[in-house]
Amino acid sequence: MVLQSKQQISSYIIDSQEAEIKRIALELHEGIGQNLYSILTGLQFVESTAEEPHMKNYVREMESLIEKTIQEIRLLSVELHPPALITLGLLPAMKSYIKLYTSTFGILVDIESTGRETAIVERNRIAVFRVCQEALANIAKYADTSHVKINFNWQETVLNIIIQDFGKGFNPEEDEEGSRSLGLAGMKERMLLTGGEARISSKIGVGTSIEISLPLK
Repeated sequence: MVLQSKQQISSYIIDSQEAEIKRIALELHEGIGQNLYSILTGLQFVESTAEEPHMKNYVREMESLIEKTIQEIRLLSVELHPPALITLGLLPAMKSYIKLYTSTFGILVDIESTGRETAIVERNRIAVFRVCQEALANIAKYADTSHVKINFNWQETVLNIIIQDFGKGFNPEEDEEGSRSLGLAGMKERMLLTGGEARISSKIGVGTSIEISLPLK
């Protein structure tokens, strides 16, 4: 009974966090992003009417800065809450996120999928995506690698995902209270709430492997 109560509390906290993340992502894209676009349009008009060369150059520099900021906000919005995750499903969302990940960190990610992709309820879809996202974030921070391999294996009753980084690896016992261990614990907790599991194994000099399993029925 106590364990069930703790799981219910954890589930409520995670659901609340996801709702807030979705709200922030929407505000970034629809609110701040649109406001910046309006400012950019105004600056473009100012540039077209300015006569002094130094003023034109100054306005053009401001336009460039705002364009860069708009792009960064769009990327952040997608990272927080990918539209593809809701509209297209887990695998397309992961492929879309990997493009963003590679362009940001320069780490190549090979993703393969075997078996027939199965529809996953939204809550579990988000959980698996967040676990994969956390795994990739840890790789960028700690693994010191340029290559990652992700395999989706769709079976009739379970989805198995293996993420391998071929990096420098680590000793879990030496990082029991570190930020990486907190992230790994969060991954395990998310999968536990779906009825699934996340297992982490690592060997120094060889790399780290994360195995995720999600019941589909």
